[in-house]
Amino acid sequence: MSVVSDTNKTEKQLARAGKYLTFVLGRESYGVEVLKIREIIRMQNITPVPQMPDYVRGVLNLRGKVIPVVDLRLKFKLSSVETTERTCIIVVQVVAPNGVQIQMGLIVDAVEEVVNIVSTDIEDTPEFGTKLSTDYILGMAKIKGIVKSLLDIDRVVAADTIEMIRSAV
Repeated sequence: MSVVSDTNKTEKQLARAGKYLTFVLGRESYGVEVLKIREIIRMQNITPVPQMPDYVRGVLNLRGKVIPVVDLRLKFKLSSVETTERTCIIVVQVVAPNGVQIQMGLIVDAVEEVVNIVSTDIEDTPEFGTKLSTDYILGMAKIKGIVKSLLDIDRVVAADTIEMIRSAV
């Protein structure tokens, strides 16, 4: 490997290091940068919006502000499960491709903890083949012997999802 590619890899690892909120979907753990998190709330009544994809559960009135809510289980094509007392909504601030910041709720099975991940504990996302895009994964972190996928939340709720929600609301 050349010195340039080693330097680029090191810079990329350093850029991904930091504090992450970890959460669970099924048996898998994920992390989102803490700076993207606005708050964590209990499940609430969500108002459905017609003609949305199944993973867009609707909108939520959060202290007078209407925010869209995405079910991450359905977005990641996992089976739907009953809501439990640990199911919650993580309110995140995402940046649309046009630069506009949007608050959005993400339904998750449970929140775990906030962890500080050092660059040496983050590996690049493995290649899964040409037909599977992993652009929404920042990397794979090894935390206490468990691998967690670190998500680029702006890409998870991609431009098409944001645009569908904005046009419907």
